[in-house]
Amino acid sequence: MAGFFSKIKKSLKKDSYDEDEGMDESEEYVELDASRSSDAGQKIIVKPFVLEDFTDIKQILDALREGNTICLVNIRPLKEKDLIELKRAINKLKKTCDAIEGDIAGFSDDYIVITPSFAEIYRSKGSTAEIKAAESDEE
Repeated sequence: MAGFFSKIKKSLKKDSYDEDEGMDESEEYVELDASRSSDAGQKIIVKPFVLEDFTDIKQILDALREGNTICLVNIRPLKEKDLIELKRAINKLKKTCDAIEGDIAGFSDDYIVITPSFAEIYRSKGSTAEIKAAESDEE
């Protein structure tokens, strides 16, 4: 029986693939550092935009899709020019924000902030109108 197993071991060794056997000696390998993430050197950009026309949202959408840009958008010029176009632009920005799992919020009357999925916009428990109403009730 011992002779039988030794024959099987010898035949397995002959049939097994030797990784170095098919290698050319001139081939070289590059060692990669897998511990470093490819995004490690990438910085987060906070970029201001001015929305003067509906077509200006293209550059905002492109920046959001890159995934490392927080957009501060001044909506005042379009707000003064055409409210319907402003609503259309904000709806488009909201849809894209939902698609990239980002966050969008307005602050003051003239700005909105849009963030990618890695960031969240802080919202107080009460809206600004509720806080102002509560303050005026106290007086």
